[in-house]
Formats: sequence, structure tokens, C-alpha cells
Amino acid sequence: MVLFRGFIFLLILYLLHKSNTSFVRLNGNGYEDVIIAIDPGVPEDEKIIEQIKDMVTTASTYLFEATGKRLFFKNVSILIPENWKENPQYKRPKHENYKHADVIVAPPTLPGRDEPYTRQFTECEEKGEYIHFTPDFVLGKKQNEYGPSGRLFVHEWAHLRWGVFDEYNEDQPFYSSSSKKIEATRCSSGISGKNRVYKCQGDSCYTRTCRTNSTTKLYEKDCQFFPDKVQTEKASIMFMQSIDSVSEFCNEENHNREAPSLQNIKCNFRSIWEVISNSEDFKNTTPLVAPPSAPAFSLLRISQRVVCLVLDKSGSMGGYNRLNRMNQAAEYFLRQIIENGSWVGMVHFSSLASIESELIQITNTSQRNKLVESLPTTAGGGTSICSGIRRAFQVIGNLYSQLDGSEIVLLTDGEDNTAGTCIEEVRQSGAIIHFIALGEFADQAVIEMSNITGGSHYYASDKAQNNGLIDAFGALTSGNAELSQKSIQLESKGLTLSSNLWMNDTIIIDSTVGKDTFFLVTWARQLPSISLWDPNGTPITNFTADTVSKMAYLSIPETAKVGIWTYSLQSKANSETLTITVTSRAANSSVPPITVNAKMNKEINSFPSPMIVYAEVLQGYVPVLGAIVTASIESQSGDTTVLELLDNGAGADSFKNDGVYSRYFTAYTENGRYSLKVRAHGGTNSATRSLRHPLNSAAYIPGWVVDGEIEANPPRSEIDEDTQTTLENFSRTASGGAFVVSQVPSLPLPDLYPPSQITDLDATPHGDEITLTWTAPGDDFDVGKVQYYIVRISGSILYLRDNFDDALQVNTNDLLPNEANVKETFAFKPGNISEENVTHIFIAIKSVDKSNLTSKISNIAQVALFIPEADPSPDENYPTPTPEKNHHNSGVNISILVLSVAGFAVVTIIVSITIC
Repeated sequence: MVLFRGFIFLLILYLLHKSNTSFVRLNGNGYEDVIIAIDPGVPEDEKIIEQIKDMVTTASTYLFEATGKRLFFKNVSILIPENWKENPQYKRPKHENYKHADVIVAPPTLPGRDEPYTRQFTECEEKGEYIHFTPDFVLGKKQNEYGPSGRLFVHEWAHLRWGVFDEYNEDQPFYSSSSKKIEATRCSSGISGKNRVYKCQGDSCYTRTCRTNSTTKLYEKDCQFFPDKVQTEKASIMFMQSIDSVSEFCNEENHNREAPSLQNIKCNFRSIWEVISNSEDFKNTTPLVAPPSAPAFSLLRISQRVVCLVLDKSGSMGGYNRLNRMNQAAEYFLRQIIENGSWVGMVHFSSLASIESELIQITNTSQRNKLVESLPTTAGGGTSICSGIRRAFQVIGNLYSQLDGSEIVLLTDGEDNTAGTCIEEVRQSGAIIHFIALGEFADQAVIEMSNITGGSHYYASDKAQNNGLIDAFGALTSGNAELSQKSIQLESKGLTLSSNLWMNDTIIIDSTVGKDTFFLVTWARQLPSISLWDPNGTPITNFTADTVSKMAYLSIPETAKVGIWTYSLQSKANSETLTITVTSRAANSSVPPITVNAKMNKEINSFPSPMIVYAEVLQGYVPVLGAIVTASIESQSGDTTVLELLDNGAGADSFKNDGVYSRYFTAYTENGRYSLKVRAHGGTNSATRSLRHPLNSAAYIPGWVVDGEIEANPPRSEIDEDTQTTLENFSRTASGGAFVVSQVPSLPLPDLYPPSQITDLDATPHGDEITLTWTAPGDDFDVGKVQYYIVRISGSILYLRDNFDDALQVNTNDLLPNEANVKETFAFKPGNISEENVTHIFIAIKSVDKSNLTSKISNIAQVALFIPEADPSPDENYPTPTPEKNHHNSGVNISILVLSVAGFAVVTIIVSITIC
């Protein structure tokens, strides 16, 4: 039996892959199954569909040439919202939905913000999440500002597919070059243009030469680079693809390694071509002789949701209170999660399967009650998963001629060695399989069905206090519904009470939610005493209790009051397990609710490779900053690790203040499945909406230089970051699914984890000293404290990168490391650098832990040894601008600053501590 379980475990590892990701595959040299989804919030306009086709067709040719005649777009599906009128050309989607969209056409993140961007919060060479285009951009109304849509699509596709970054940097638009001039951050450096300030007051606009900032010795904040309209340079697409001559990515020969571009920072000074040439896309293709045909398009219109519950009632479901827990979770799904207008049916299975309810359309409470009455009451018999699936096909087929896009939610607690016999039927059906595994085992064939159909899979342990089963059903909201229609989980909590017979806490209902608010309480032994008070202190007493299914629920008919709700549950039995779950929907369809989405960086892992937890906190598409976010990771035996997730641009977090909170996870306790749950909380005046332009957004074209004169575009709309919207108190919980880990040795685990890479090293001159700042790593990645730091300097970026251990070392004997995620500060006087013609000092750090494990080399900071030459003096008729603040928002900066070095002296140390 042990060998059989091991075999099953290996099969699970082989079959499991990331859920809710792109369906894109490379067939030959062509990308297939690209999904472009039009958001339901976009007003109906068939021109958008035609413009999408034109954009992709143009992009395909441009991509083919840019990749050396390798890659092109072969077929693309356009998802059309349900609220757009029907058309004979529109077909029903199969597995395509918004969750898997590669491109989303949606309203701007904020009014007037039409910049295209790619949601990208992982490291170099890792795929992004999605591309965001606005309707006005797709319709060609923003071409002056961002250039032709087809070319820009290729720019964003490179972000999404190959994990490369922009060759500009809005936080550091200029730098001091080795030629001792101020240069615009760009690639290649052969792109010509002028640096100017362009200002408008009312109808009057003027252009003037840029002034230098007295602190940075670089150009002032309002200075912009205006490229020449006519160029001969062919690179680079990741700088400004809108230049007519640009048709290539920067390569190893023409790459500008001096510039503080995000590509240099994130990809260790490698060129775009070096990164993408290392991708699987390039490794698996060779250049074509003939050009490809134009892309083929499928127009798919979202239709009403169709779901069939396929519930296991076999004999093993009678143990561990499984049948009752399944019924509690399924009733929760039927009463609160499934959206109005959906069609729902039900099948039970054991050795055989039976139809318990044909499809019923949910329009009011009576249909929900009827479906709840169909839940199984007894357990017995064997397990025949394929029988249940085939009955579900029959249920759906009784109403629809095709199964395309229908969903089957299959819950089982065991394995079935005949389940593999219906995999091909599932593959051909067009239906989506969502799999919920209850207990220790998960059938590998069903996991494969879920994967090949684009479904979700969740795991719930037999420990009811973790609320995993209810969380799994709660996560099964529609992949295609408008956000305002989806149920949002505000609280999910459970306790097993022994000596303390009370479970007391509060729940925050903020103003972005409150519609259809639903409270659910479950127990294992005896109905507890349930007390609930609204924010005014008024008791709410009208819970509906079901002593058979051991649950009580309350639905608030009107919009729930905003504020802090208080509950108190008193157990009536010893060793009682109580849970409480609270969900709600958007209070106003025009105001997006705050949401949290959670995931791991991968779903298959083997020790000692670390995992990364990601939690994205948004309001609509706008990042929410300053939230308190924690992750609970539970092993299949019930051991739980709690991590505080951070948005500080250090350790596992790639970008500071992007609304994505991250942390490494290495606390493995056993082989097998682990599940993830995330909580996000915003305290009073602590959380804000980010009003800065999205990271990895397309470069705004300020204008062009034509025949020596600047033809400017209207200034880009800006919002003062000091006027960010402070959010009220809020709380959210979300399930992040599950992952599987293998090759975990017996405890205690050996120390195999080095400190995390320092990614936010910054350098500032103070007289004849250089002051460094960075976020402290930990003994094990971002946990604990390192033993010591190694700081080295060089006059060459590449020498320091490639020969760190041979570079000149700085004395750090008096530098005492602090706990992880604390801001470190260290000052020194540079030693004598032996290289000739040195114009900059480049600085990098490694850290070493107690087991003598060494981190990767940090990002490289640099300090100029000269005052760079600016453009000719400005017109003195204009007032001198006030010094601007230095903003370092990305968390991974190359610092380009000026140091006057008259000589070299003994290194001195200054250390200070500030909490990040």
C-alpha cells in the first residue's frame, strides 16, 4: 500500500500544474489559444472587435520580423461580454474565460489613464499575468501618445511571454554616462533626440532647455526626452517601438548597460535578446523561410453559467464527518456563491450515479432551497467517478445541445482506478472540471481532467476548524461574471474549543461591499449560542438554524451597515469545532470592491527549492498599498505556518508598492499537499489606493523632434501622489489553492537556504563618503538575521557582476546586521580602484548566514566621479524650479549620483537602523 501511495503521489506531481494561467501554446512557430477578453464594463462597440483583429494581425508580422522570422500569432479567441447583443458569428466558449485571458480590454485603471501595461510582479524570465488595454487605446484614439497598437502589442507581449522589462525608467529617466554627459535612459544609446521641458498654462505652451538638479546633478523632474522623428537605429522595441525605424530588440552588442533601465536592474544587465533567446520559445523553434499566414480569430460570447454538482456519497464519506461537511459547503455554494441567472443541476455517485436534480435556473430563494433539498443524506457503496461525470454530461445535455463552457464541480474523498477511462471523453466534451479533494487522497485522473479543461482544484483536510472545504466552494465564483456580481469573502475562521467555550471576534464591512451579506456558522456537535451585533450595537437575531446539517445562516436583505460587526459564539459541548464565514457583494456596481487574490509561484515543488506566496490586493485594477496581509499555509496533516506578506520590494517581493504582497515559504514539514489561505486587512488611515502610473506601462510619447523643432503632444495627465485616496477599514480572505511538495527529508530540516538577494541597494554621496542603504535579508531568505555582509567595489559594472569575489573589498567589520526587512545604512570612504579611466564607482553586496551560505550578488549601485555635462544653459527668463523629491518606488534601483573624490582614505563606518 505504501508503494501504491508513492506511485499515486508521483503521478500527482507529474500531472499538476499552475491553475488560472494562460492557455497559450506554441505549435510549430505560431502561438495558439491566445485569449483577448473584453471586460463587461466596456460599452458595446463592434469596432473594438475589428480593431483587435487589426492590432493582432499587424503585431504578428512585426513580431515575426523582430524574432528573426521565428514567432507569430496563429489563432486568437476574442471573448465578448454577455451584456453585448447576440450575433450569429459569436460562438459559445469552451474553456476560455476571463481568468485565463492573456489580454484584457477594460476601462482605465483611473479616469484619463489610458496607458497600456502588463501586470508583471515576478522576476526576470518569468511570465507576466496579463496585458491591459483600454477601449480608447484599441480604437486608435491614443496613437499619438503611445504609437501604433500592433507595435505596442509586441512590446507588451515581450513582458508577458518572456519576462523582460522596459528599457526606460520613469523613476530614473536620466543618468550620467561614461562620456561624462547626462543621457536619457534608453536602449540603444544611438536613439537621438533632445532633452527639454514642455509646459502649458491654459492655451499657452512653451519649451525650454532642461536645468540640472543641485542634488543629483541630473536633469530636473519635468525634463523629458523628445526623440527625433526620423531615426536610423533599429533597437529597441522595449524602449520606444513607436519610432518608425525600430524593428529589433537590443542585443548583446548594442545593449546600453550604463542606463538605469528596469531591464538592466531586473535582468542583471543582460539585453532583451539574451533573455528571450534563452526562452523555451526560442529553444524549440528555428527561423522560417516563408512568412506566415494571417492570424485566425474566434469570436466567443459569454453566456449564462451552467454548473452541475457531482457529489461523492460513497461509504468512505461516512467517516470524519465528511458527508455532513460536504453538505454544509455545498449548501453554502447554493445559497450564496452561485450567481443569479445561473443554471444548476446535481448528481450523486458511489458505485453508480444518479441524477438528483435537472438543471434549474437560479432566480430567487425557492430554486436555491429546492437544490439544497437534493443534497445526499446517507453514505454507502464504492466510488465510480466516471459514472458521476457521465451523468453530469447527461444533465447538461438534456437542456443544451453542446457542453461547451459548462462546469462540473466534482467532490470526492478517494481514488478510483477506473477514473482514467473517461479522460478522453472529458477532453472532447468542452466542459470544465473543478475538482475538490476531501481528505488525504486525490485521484490523479481527475487532477488531469481539471488541468486539461482549465478548471480549478482545491484540497480540504479532515480538520474542520480550518474551514478548507467551505473556502474551496466559496472560491468557485464565475470566471466570467462582472466583479459586482461575485461573492467576496470577508471572513473565514474556525476553532476547536476545549476549555475556552467562546469564539469572539469582529468583522469589518466597508463601503465597497454590503450587498447580499451572508453569515454562516457551522458546528460539529451541538447548536451553539450565536450573538451578532451591527456597528450601532443593535443585536441581529434572525439566524436560520439547521440542526441536521449543523449550520446556521443569516442573509441581510438590504445593504449591510458599514462598520465593525461583532459576533460571539458560545459552544454548548466540549471539544466543539465552530466555524464562521462571511461573504458579501459590491454595494454599488459603479464602485469596484476591494479584492484579494492569492497564489503560489508554482504548484509542483521539490525540496529544497523555496516557494513564494503572492497576494494581490486591488480595488478594480488599482493597487491597494499599506494593507496588513498574512498567509496561512497548512500541510495535509494540519500543521500550519503563518507568514506576514510584504510589499517592500525586497526578498521575494519584486516591486515595492505595487499592491502585490509576497514572502518566501520554506517551512516544509512533510511530503504531500499544502493549502494556502490569505487574509488582508486595512486599518484606519493606513491603506491607500496607488495613484501612480502602473509599473511596466508603455512609454508615453511626449512628442517628436521634426526638422530640429519639437512637436509636442499634450502633457500626460498626472495625479499628485500626495493626494492618494486613504481607504477605510476593510478585511478580506481568499483561498490560494494548493501545491504539492516532494523529497522533504525527516525533521529537523538541514539548513540549505542562503540569505535572499538584496535588490534595493542604493548609494548616496556625503562629502568624501558614500552612504549605502538596503533592506536586510534573513538567515533563510527573508527570515532571521545574516551573520555578515561582503561589500565590494569596482570601476566596471561587468567586472563586478562577473568577478565579484575578485573585486576590491570594503572593510565592514563594524557593520552589525539587523533582522530581515529592517533598513540598513552603511557609510564608507572608497578605496583605491586600480582600473584606468574610471568614471564611476560600482558597488554590490553579498550576505552570508550562520551556515556560511552566501546570497546572490545584489543589484549594482553606482556613483559618478564627475559632474556630468548638461545641455546648453537654459533661458534665464523662466523661474528656477524648486528641488524635486527623489522617488524610488520600484524597490530595485541603480543609484546614479555624484561623488567628488580628491583622494582615498581609510574606510569609516556609520550604521543606523530604520524599520521598513
